[in-house]
Amino acid sequence: MEPLCPNLDLKPAPFSPISSRFSKPNSLSVHSHRFSCSDRRVTKKWRVPIVPSWFKAASNAKADEAQVCGQELMRSVGKGLLALAAAAAANYSIFCDSPAMAESLTVAFPVSRTTEVNSVQRTLVETWGLIRETFVDPTFNHQDWDLKLQQTMVEMFPLRSADAAYTKISGMLATLGDPFTRIISPKEYQSFRIGSNGNLQGVGLFISTEPRTGHLVVLSCVEGSPAARAGIHEGDELVEINGENLDGVDTEVAVQKLRGRVGTTVTVKIQSSNDLGSDSSIQEVKLPREYIKLSPISTATITHRTSDGRLTKTGYVKLSAFSQTAAADMENAINEMKSQGVHSYILDLRNNPGGLVKAGLDVAQIWLDGDETLVNTIDREGNLLPINMVNGHAITHDPLVVLVNEGSASASEILAGALHDNRRATLVGHRTFGKGKIQSVTELHDGSALFVTVAKYLSPALHDIDQVGIAPDVQCTTEMLNSSKESTLKEKSSVSSLEADSCVLVAEHELDIQESKGTAS
Repeated sequence: MEPLCPNLDLKPAPFSPISSRFSKPNSLSVHSHRFSCSDRRVTKKWRVPIVPSWFKAASNAKADEAQVCGQELMRSVGKGLLALAAAAAANYSIFCDSPAMAESLTVAFPVSRTTEVNSVQRTLVETWGLIRETFVDPTFNHQDWDLKLQQTMVEMFPLRSADAAYTKISGMLATLGDPFTRIISPKEYQSFRIGSNGNLQGVGLFISTEPRTGHLVVLSCVEGSPAARAGIHEGDELVEINGENLDGVDTEVAVQKLRGRVGTTVTVKIQSSNDLGSDSSIQEVKLPREYIKLSPISTATITHRTSDGRLTKTGYVKLSAFSQTAAADMENAINEMKSQGVHSYILDLRNNPGGLVKAGLDVAQIWLDGDETLVNTIDREGNLLPINMVNGHAITHDPLVVLVNEGSASASEILAGALHDNRRATLVGHRTFGKGKIQSVTELHDGSALFVTVAKYLSPALHDIDQVGIAPDVQCTTEMLNSSKESTLKEKSSVSSLEADSCVLVAEHELDIQESKGTAS
């Protein structure tokens, strides 16, 4: 994950989180285990380092990951836990690495004899500590957060399943009153990472269970992937993987069987969608596993006639999510369209729910020059911290229209706000979703992940976005399209679906206005 600032990672879901560097090994590490048969007490020394303030890192390019620890933390933890007692107990020592703060305080609370619940208890402490030090609201929704740990641990003690224990953690997080602060399972986090990284190791198949038959069918193949090269098509049925029949196998299990280390192979049996039910239509294919790039970018070149009769080319770029590859993919797409004679652009952020905030800022810098402010953040102490470009150089100054709607959220709103408030783009569409909060993402010891709201943000012009959204400069409605359709004729059938898109038509009109004013470079 690339950092927004040198010590700050940004990430994001359906909205856009930041990922900080207090990673799994450092968030909470089991230091030792000692077992005593006489009193059946389990003593565990757990290190709960205080995670760094990413705002400090944002303002100081060389800020280190500070380990902040002291008497105040120890007193607060002790206050919340020392009152607990049970037949089985765990002693947790909270301490610091710093020689100047080498003292520790051991506190006790009941430990479940159910192994899987015991593991989730550790996740609970991990979660509690991260919330305590990073959550945007230092009052924790006006509640005693130390007491909340005590209450949740007691409620978790009699449980017998990990699922029930995780429900207690979710319940604890719900009391914060922030729907974006949440915990997700290891499987969910793996899918999140694949979507954010934009790469996976596999064969390039998207599959799903057909509701009527329960069979696994191909939704699509990634262009250029092993599956696509083998001639597998949308609608084909997946029958076997490595000789194992897939009757009753769910999608997640099948996906895991298809994925694997680059250089290995997987053998699949596919029944063609053109001849389902016939044994002769089943073919066996050996597919090599490769790095599969999931690009969030799709493009088209729109040729249309302007109001003064000139033919012009507009580059249409659809950005579906902010993955780690989004900015690089967009830069490549724009350079390719420039070589084709494109002189104006439509950037479509409609129904883009977000992703990596840093990716959104990187995309903004493709279009902006100088030291412009991209977004303003407000930390838990109420400090306003602008994030600026440093000596930015846009790769094009041609006219730009950005399409937004109610599905454009988080990183999409940051990007739209940056381009709009810096007078680089006209916004066309409908008011955006209105999510002005940023989350950190931390992988926990069991592979689950905690999303924590760590900051609020404002647009460069200090417009509040949270629960408000961004209003477009021009709304796109059918009433606005009374002009002749001849001015929007397209030369290629590949963009015919755009021809009927009212927002694209309005965007083209706005680009004509910009070009007539001489805004193109």
